[in-house]
Amino acid sequence: MSGRIVMKTWSIPAGRIFGVELRVHWTFFLLPFFVWFTEFKAHRAADPGRDTALVAIIFACVVAHELGHALIAQRVGIRAKSTTLLPTGGVMQMDDTAPVSDTGVPMWQREIQIAAAGPLLSVALAIFSAGVITLFDPDVQLWSWPFVQPSNLLRATVWINLYLAGLNFLPAYPLDAGRVLRALFSRTLDPVSATRRALSIGQTMATLLIVVGMLSNIWLTLLGSFVFIAAQLEERLVMFQSVLETVRLEEVMLTDFATLSPADTLEDALEKAVHSLQDDFPVIRGGDMVGVISRQKILKALRLEGNGYVQAAMDRIFDVATRSESLASAFRKLAQRNAGLVPVVEDQRLVGIITLQNLMHSMSLLAESRRLRKSMLQP
Repeated sequence: MSGRIVMKTWSIPAGRIFGVELRVHWTFFLLPFFVWFTEFKAHRAADPGRDTALVAIIFACVVAHELGHALIAQRVGIRAKSTTLLPTGGVMQMDDTAPVSDTGVPMWQREIQIAAAGPLLSVALAIFSAGVITLFDPDVQLWSWPFVQPSNLLRATVWINLYLAGLNFLPAYPLDAGRVLRALFSRTLDPVSATRRALSIGQTMATLLIVVGMLSNIWLTLLGSFVFIAAQLEERLVMFQSVLETVRLEEVMLTDFATLSPADTLEDALEKAVHSLQDDFPVIRGGDMVGVISRQKILKALRLEGNGYVQAAMDRIFDVATRSESLASAFRKLAQRNAGLVPVVEDQRLVGIITLQNLMHSMSLLAESRRLRKSMLQP
C-alpha cells in the first residue's frame, strides 16, 4: 500500500493486465511533444497521426517489457501488484500482503530472474516482429537509418524493442541491469543499503547520459532524464520501505481517539462522528473491544434500516496489533481486510488505534525527518 501512495503521486491508472495494475507516469506524456518537435526540426513538417502511432508503439513495447517482469515474478513466487510505466521501462510494486512462496531459490537469484525477463522479452519481440515483417513486406528495409521514425512504423517496432532491451542492459538502477547489480549487492548488504548503492551508480549513469546527449544526441538527454526520474521514484520507495520496516506502531499510533458503545444508537454514533476527525471507530463494551464501525457504514445503515444500534451494524471480525509491530505489519493488516482501522492492544486492553489516514500522514513525516537527520549528519 505504501508503494501505491508513492507511485500514485505522479501517475494515472491505465487498467489491469493479468491482475497487474498499470499506471502511466507523467513523463510518458512528454513523448508526443518530443516526437513532434524532433520530426518538425528534421523535416520542417510533422504528421500528428503517425507521431501518435509511434508513441503508441513505444507504450505497447514498454507494457510488454514490464509484463515479462510481472509474469516471471509470479512464476518465482512473488506477486506483482502494480507497475508504473515510464518511457525507459517501469517501476514495479510487489504485493506486500501476499506471502512470498518458498521455492528454495535465494531472493537475490529470483530478483535477477525477474530483472532479466524484461530485456529478453523485448529482444524476442524484436526478432519475432522482424521475422513477420520481412515475411509479409520484404521492402521495409529494417537496417536503414534512422531506425525509429514515424514514416516507417514497422521498422520502428523492431528497433524500439531493441533499444528498450539495450537501454536496460545499462547498469543504471532502476534499469534492469541495475536491478541485477542491486541483487548482487544484497548478498552482503541489507536491502536498503544495497538499493542505495545501486541508486548512486544509476544516478551517475543518468547524469552521464544527459551530458553526452547535450553534446551529441538530444534523445540521450531525454533518456538520461527519464532514468534519473525513475531513480528518484525508487529512492522515495526505499525511504518509505525503511520507515515501514523499522518504525514501531507505538511511535505513530493514535492514543487520543473516540470510541463507541454497542448500545449507542446509530444517530448518536453519527453525531460523534460529525465532531471527530476519525472515519473509523472501535466499539467498546466495558473494557473489551467488540467491534469496529466506519462513518460510511453508520450512514449506510441509517439510510437502509433507519435508526438502530451500533452492535447490529458493526464489524465483529477485525485484526489487532501490538505496540512492537512494524508499520509494514499494520499496512498488511489494513490491506488484507480492506479495513480503515487496526486496534493496538496490550494485555488485551486497547491502548491505541492505527488508521489509514494517520499512517499516511505519519509515514510521510517520518521519512522526511529521517532524510533531514541524515543530511544534518553528513559533513
